[in-house]
Amino acid sequence: MLSFWIGFLDAPNDLEDAVATRMERQRMISQGSKRFLAVLEEQALRTWFGSAETQAGQLDRLLTVMSLPTVSLGIVPLMTERVAVGSTGFWIFDDSLVALETPTASIEVTRPHEIELYVRMFDHLRAPAVYGSAARALITRTMDELS
Repeated sequence: MLSFWIGFLDAPNDLEDAVATRMERQRMISQGSKRFLAVLEEQALRTWFGSAETQAGQLDRLLTVMSLPTVSLGIVPLMTERVAVGSTGFWIFDDSLVALETPTASIEVTRPHEIELYVRMFDHLRAPAVYGSAARALITRTMDELS
């Protein structure tokens, strides 16, 4: 995915640095003391970037990460009724920052009232999600369908 955006935007090829930065972020998940809550649509499990082998690796990584005590991963199953759909991905950092990344810009939201709106939206987005063994079942079923 990163390679696509580098080419599409005709940006400098900093793929190795970008991957290193993402790997460092992942270390924070397993080594830090913060709690991480994430919600994915089931469609994200089924959207491929690369080969079936690459996709299987990504799904296996999700299974590993969701078993960490600091991680809560919810998955909204396909065809599930909900009251809201996220218009873009966002990350909430405690009560001080919401970050959004678009292909051409990073947006940082720091106003308390706006942060509260994102917190409320996250609550709506995670309400229809399944967690634990039900989320694991969605991932493993998707992995089984790859072969």
